[in-house]
Amino acid sequence: MYDFNQKPDLNITPLVDIMLVLLAILMVTAPVLEFEEPINLPSGSKTQQVKNIKKVTIFINKNRVIKIDKNSYEMNNFPDSFILYAKSKNRETPIHIRADKSLLYDDIIYVLKTVKEAGFYKVSLITDG
Repeated sequence: MYDFNQKPDLNITPLVDIMLVLLAILMVTAPVLEFEEPINLPSGSKTQQVKNIKKVTIFINKNRVIKIDKNSYEMNNFPDSFILYAKSKNRETPIHIRADKSLLYDDIIYVLKTVKEAGFYKVSLITDG
């Protein structure tokens, strides 16, 4: 006869197996599915606006001579000379620094720090690719 005090055993192993299989199928197929809805995008203007921003290139040769626009500066005098040079320049002007690879790291950072202290923040170190 059936004993009402006995608790039934629940076997959930088949349920867990089926859920794991469905989860695996979902994980495999979800990245493949793409939904595409047709959208009519507005057309842009036909004119092309090109800004011709003049950049300043600073060359530093292996003798620690700095050249900007055919003007040469010594490393020791560069901060004062660059501040005088930068008075007429827009602070949004990009500055490119090209340095000889045999220079010390401190020399390049010295020039970079001087340019940043003059107020230019679009500064790039250029290398040969």
